[in-house]
Order: sequence, then C-alpha cells, then structure tokens
Amino acid sequence: MKRRHFTTGLTWALGAGVGAIGCGQLTTDAPKADAPPGDRVALTLSAAASVQDAMRAIQVAYQAVAPQVTIRYNFGASGSLAQQIHQGAPVDIFLSASPQWMDDLEAKGQIRPGSRIALLQNTLVLIGPRDQTTVTDFKDLATGQVNKVAMGEPESVPAGRYAKDALTHLGLFEAVQPKLVFGKDVRQVLSYVETGNVDAGLVYATDALGSRQVEVIATAPANTHGPIRYPVAIVQASQQVAAAQAFIDFLVSEPAIAIFQDYGFTMAEPSS
Repeated sequence: MKRRHFTTGLTWALGAGVGAIGCGQLTTDAPKADAPPGDRVALTLSAAASVQDAMRAIQVAYQAVAPQVTIRYNFGASGSLAQQIHQGAPVDIFLSASPQWMDDLEAKGQIRPGSRIALLQNTLVLIGPRDQTTVTDFKDLATGQVNKVAMGEPESVPAGRYAKDALTHLGLFEAVQPKLVFGKDVRQVLSYVETGNVDAGLVYATDALGSRQVEVIATAPANTHGPIRYPVAIVQASQQVAAAQAFIDFLVSEPAIAIFQDYGFTMAEPSS
C-alpha cells in the first residue's frame, strides 16, 4: 500500500463533549464496542505521527464492529503529545513511539494502572530522494557532498532521539550536526526528503514504505540505538475507560495485526 497523509499544524478540536489537541488532522467515524445500543461514544486518541496511516485503516475496520463509536485522532511527536496530556488535554488513549514518554506520564500518575501494553516495533532507516546518487551509506553524511540532513528534534521526537543515538554510535554526529534540519515529527522529516529540500533524512522504515518519492539507502544497525517500541495505554483522566479498553483490545486482534503488518510494523513482544 502507498497511503500518505501529512499533518499541517497544531490545532484544537472540540466536539460531542470530547475535545483533542493535535499536531495534525483529527478524523472521525471510528466505532466502539462497549456502549449501550443507541448511545454514541467519542474517544480521543493521541498517537505518534508514524502510525497515522495504519491507524486510519484500523479506524475503518473498527467502524464495522463498533459503529456507535467516534474516534478522534491527534497525531504528532510523542514528546509533544505527552506534554499535552500532562497539561490536561482531554485524551482517552495515548500511543507513543517511545516507552520514554509513556514512562514519564506513568511516573506522574497520568496513565491508568494496568492498561499499558507493548504494541508495535519499528526500524530506523536512512532515506534520500528517489533516484538521487549523492548518498549511498551513513558515512556519506559526513562528506562535503551532503549539505543538509533531516531528522526529528531529539528532545520531543522519538525518531530524532534514535537518529541522534545512531549517528553518535557510528561516530558521525559531530560532523553531521552543522547540516541538521530538524522536523517537528517524523512525517515532516519525510516531507523534507520527498521535496528535495534535504539530501537525506532519518525516519522509520514504515514511513519510507509509504512514500513513492524516497528510497531507503541504509538501515541503522539495531545496536546503534535503543529498541523502537510503541506502547499504548489509557490516560488516567479518561471518562470513557470501558470504550478505551475495548479499542485497545481491538488493536491486538487479528484484523488489526494484519493492518499493522501491511503497513510495515511488527508486533512487540508482550514483555517489551
């Protein structure tokens, strides 16, 4: 599949008594299985930008089994989403691209105990515009033939932190640092590469898979950065706990697993 949807900016959306803040577009019309017949339930899910295509496909699948549930997605950098939740944003479910931000909210008592599960895994890759010949490997980033390299902001974007760790491990970060262009989330990094505004970028393998305008140059060795895992959990302040739990249960069902795998994700080990 080659589905791509890019976000445009930070927005607030309010509706049906449930609001969400977001770094991207909020979509509706996804179902819920625990509400009484005739009652409608609205869930707000804040999720890492890298899962947006897969989650929109899952939204359609969930609609078939829970037509009375509306899902409002809020996509963005996991660190920014966690900060929004910490500040009181009305969110029911958090899906992070890094355990770090889930750990942080959990330590602050803002994640419902027992609701957290390890959901997905991903891979970090180096990409360039399709048919370019400037970059052939990570080591080329430090040469004079490369002027700009895009990656997520390490302080808020998990893909950026993994990228910094990988470049540091490979002994390239100091040489590459003056060339870095930072994106607010991994999808903005992908866009920079697609438009040719940079010579190369570091994104997740799933993001590269969804674009016909870039090509994967190399995969970062697994030992150069921490495991890329996506936990999901119910936010403590949620007023729709049963509905939120039903949706998380759906995320580990066979139909959802097939969708995640179709978009290039692997499922996380239960203990990860």
